[in-house]
Amino acid sequence: MVFLQIITLFSCMSAKPLLIEIPQKSKKELPENIQSLLLIARVVDDSFTNLDSDSLQRIFYRQQFDYDTIINDIQAVDTTLKALGELLFETGRYDFVIPENRFPAFESNAFMTSEMPWEEVKTLCETFNTDAVLSIDYFKTRVKTSYNKEDYFNPYDNSFSTISEAEMQISFETIIRIYDPAQEKIITRQFLRDTLFWEDTGQNSRELFSRFTPVKKALSEVGIAIALDFSGIIGPVWLRERRSYFATGNENLKQAVLLVNTGQWLSAIELWKETAGKTKSKSVKSKAEFNIALGYEMLGDIDTAIEWALKSYNTMYRTNTYNYLKTLKFRKNDLKTQ
Repeated sequence: MVFLQIITLFSCMSAKPLLIEIPQKSKKELPENIQSLLLIARVVDDSFTNLDSDSLQRIFYRQQFDYDTIINDIQAVDTTLKALGELLFETGRYDFVIPENRFPAFESNAFMTSEMPWEEVKTLCETFNTDAVLSIDYFKTRVKTSYNKEDYFNPYDNSFSTISEAEMQISFETIIRIYDPAQEKIITRQFLRDTLFWEDTGQNSRELFSRFTPVKKALSEVGIAIALDFSGIIGPVWLRERRSYFATGNENLKQAVLLVNTGQWLSAIELWKETAGKTKSKSVKSKAEFNIALGYEMLGDIDTAIEWALKSYNTMYRTNTYNYLKTLKFRKNDLKTQ
């Protein structure tokens, strides 16, 4: 299936353009039999806290906002799970379940969480009716902040002024494993590491920190960044391409515009087939056949799309039909290599 976005043009134009999004498989996309994932985090222990934003911020203010520390924040982990679930679902490739007890007990060694026992994996998948378990098995965030005042010369009024500056960086490391109960195999083991930065200036500290990102919010943003990174690894990539279809020349062609706008491709194809079968005009017939080819491409049937594009090409030559045939053949070859 291809997602589509309609570009509105003047109604008098014969060919209406479409902006579509075509999925490209990720290099690390999961096997086809893995469609639904149970999302949990096996990292939350007694070292994790869930301070409210103001309480956490006061810890840094007491250090003059010049502090370097490890913070194990439950909300950051929870945000990662929720954002990851939504992002994976939006790819159209995966369903997800996040259980109420998403921070189960776990065994660990001196460095990280041990691999989950397969009996536990199977029980979880059976209980929540999922194909695999996605578990955050390591999660570490280090927060480093700094604050200072700088004097600078203003040449416009020949005076010196003081400006307040604040910086914050959060470095994260996480390991995400995906457990396949059918194979009793960890099919994905991904280590992610990065650092996010925030900085701002103000005339004084009050003005500066009235808008500077709080530490609590920044930790949640780290969770979203992790989710974006990982969903981009196992989820399909969507590429935008342009297409067009014929909207004039016959009453059915005009009526099909509304169906295209609402994504009712099967109904649109039926109208176009009716036109192609009844019209005595080669021009209208080739337009309808061209549109049918587009409809089948939108439904993911590239072979049938090529068949109808060839019919349109043979009925009446058009440059855009010739170019569209090349595009379809390229897509077919591309799908073979994925």
